[in-house]
Amino acid sequence: MNDQTTPIKSVPLLINGKFIESQASKLIPVTDPATQNVIANVPCATENEVAETIENGKTAFENWKNVSVGDRARLMLRYQHILKEHHDELGEIVAKETGKNIEDAKGDVWRGIEVVEHACNIASLVMGETVENVARKIDCYSITQPLGVCVGITPFNFPAMIPLWMFPMAIACGNTFILKPSEQDPLTPTRLGELFMEAGAPDGLLQIVHGDKSVVNQLLVHKDTPAISFVGSVAAGEHIYRTGTHHLKRVQALAGAKNHMVVMPDAQKKHVINNLLGSSVGAAGQRCMAISVAVFVGEARNWIPEVRDALAKIRPGVWHDKNAAYGPLISPEAKKRVLRFISEGKKSGAECILDGSECQIDGYPDGNWVGPTMFKSVTTDMSIYKEEIFGPVLVALEAENLEDAIKLVNENPYGNGTSIFTSSGAAARKYQHEIKVGQVGINVPVPVPLPMFSFTGWRKSFYGDQHAYGKQAVKFYTETKTVTARWFEEDIDTGVNTSITLK
Repeated sequence: MNDQTTPIKSVPLLINGKFIESQASKLIPVTDPATQNVIANVPCATENEVAETIENGKTAFENWKNVSVGDRARLMLRYQHILKEHHDELGEIVAKETGKNIEDAKGDVWRGIEVVEHACNIASLVMGETVENVARKIDCYSITQPLGVCVGITPFNFPAMIPLWMFPMAIACGNTFILKPSEQDPLTPTRLGELFMEAGAPDGLLQIVHGDKSVVNQLLVHKDTPAISFVGSVAAGEHIYRTGTHHLKRVQALAGAKNHMVVMPDAQKKHVINNLLGSSVGAAGQRCMAISVAVFVGEARNWIPEVRDALAKIRPGVWHDKNAAYGPLISPEAKKRVLRFISEGKKSGAECILDGSECQIDGYPDGNWVGPTMFKSVTTDMSIYKEEIFGPVLVALEAENLEDAIKLVNENPYGNGTSIFTSSGAAARKYQHEIKVGQVGINVPVPVPLPMFSFTGWRKSFYGDQHAYGKQAVKFYTETKTVTARWFEEDIDTGVNTSITLK
């Protein structure tokens, strides 16, 4: 229960350079996942407030698009410096509202800072291309231009990193930005906005609105929001992609995952087990790059009991517990969902060799705790294999050889990330070449690239345009510099050249 003697603050909106209290009648409580105490209330912004942010963004864009690329880079230089000064503070905010342990929370912040550092190099990222004499006495060149008011819709699991994937790169490219963060942990994005204003961002450049699906839909259908970026569930991603593209917008929607780690018998067993632990239950399994399926090839199946025994030694705990491997799930609803999958797995005939469904942490009886859980004897028709559980649950499958493992992974409906652990260069090369998944790790459990490389899922893990925030402008000129051809609306690298910087 929340201590009612402590005032519950309402999370403000950031509109045109000012933090204001929303006029919304609907408030959503923000709760501590370890206690269920209410730590804030987040408003569902009104239609007028959302419309105002879009209009402000349009106005700010008319000036910002003409600001020199050097000045835009210098804003990002100031911002990354301020973020580093407040790194630990931001990490604590993340930890308190998500339940992550403090080191995981700081990692969330740091990966976002890396993207802002990348944005500091925007001048070289938005360079166009030139070819002389594409035809006799005709030259061709391309330039990159911003689109306008871009929108980012972000999930609860990385409230620092994912917003920082989006708005710094979009703004550095000359756009303005409206951020609609998760209503489950809005305090971190709000602080990111405060620090951005402290860095000297002009009014209207970054605006933050809060709310539910109604706010999202208003942003999706408005005629003056040409580009949308989203990270979250499959259902929400499909809705956002369909709605946005129906209204002729560029949409980038990164959705669900079912990431496989293929374990070859020639891999180093200790290395495999150590990496499998963190990648399967780290962040309570609440990340789209978690390893939730381990495929043991051939004699590697004999390692399953040792993986289970190692998982059994791991325990969750509150964010400031230095001995806790991970924290609670984000909400009671998230916990119920994970427990439902565990129950379905047992009923479907899978063998639950480690059951964390009754996990309790002393002093925190109301926390959304689920202990490490592991299944074996899993088949591909079971829900625990087919669907993203988003919890600390590892399912083990077996394959006779590498070919069978590759076939298994390629037939899964998701294609976000995958890894292979092996000491064979030939096996690693074969896997990398034949696997149909967006990101591949070789003896690396979670192949999340740095900002200068692409982040992209395949199949049901990703929908849309990897370069959602830019527009290719191609003009043909004669010797007299007369324009003889039209604009081409095509996607190009605009400095937002990787979807990791957009997610």
